[in-house]
Amino acid sequence: MLDHLSLLVRDLPRSTRFYTAALAPLGAVVGYSDEHTAGLGLPDAPQLWLAGGAREVQPIHLAFRARNREQVRQFHAAALAAGARDNGEPGLRTHYHPNYYGAFVIDPDGHNIEAVCHTPE
Repeated sequence: MLDHLSLLVRDLPRSTRFYTAALAPLGAVVGYSDEHTAGLGLPDAPQLWLAGGAREVQPIHLAFRARNREQVRQFHAAALAAGARDNGEPGLRTHYHPNYYGAFVIDPDGHNIEAVCHTPE
């Protein structure tokens, strides 16, 4: 249903480095960048657009779909290594549904970022 999403960030180079590292396990790459924006997503299809230079940021929650639980674990590790704060280690969240496997981090601007897999491993 969604084609793309724009996320306001304070420091575009910092956020581009963070999201490039954190989303690499999910297959995302930088498909476009200039001094004001960066587009990340699957090759030739940026879906997450970072818009730099925001003075204030209202944190939001973004969830990225992973193909399997290992990708969720890799996302979490990569995001922490890139400077995120832990907001929920990889694991089942059965209060959502029996196979909801997710991990949560807080990005450099305070956004709650998740990777989630909905299938049994």
